[in-house]
Amino acid sequence: MLVAASAVSLWLALAMTALAASPAPTAGSGGDSRSSGQGPGLVGDPTFALLAVVRIGIASVVAKLLYVRLTARRGA
Repeated sequence: MLVAASAVSLWLALAMTALAASPAPTAGSGGDSRSSGQGPGLVGDPTFALLAVVRIGIASVVAKLLYVRLTARRGA
């Protein structure tokens, strides 16, 4: 307990203030860098992402059903 208390005390004694940018709002430089200047939009291929999520969901259901089928008790 004493070791933990002294470690925390040393850690707090050596802590420093973190310096960061000002929290004041600044003007952006040219808009959204992910698109060609017309504002925020979809980046990438949303259809591919949607199909990937659906495929992962179907694969997990199939894997779970296969596991349950293969590990079911036969004699009970």
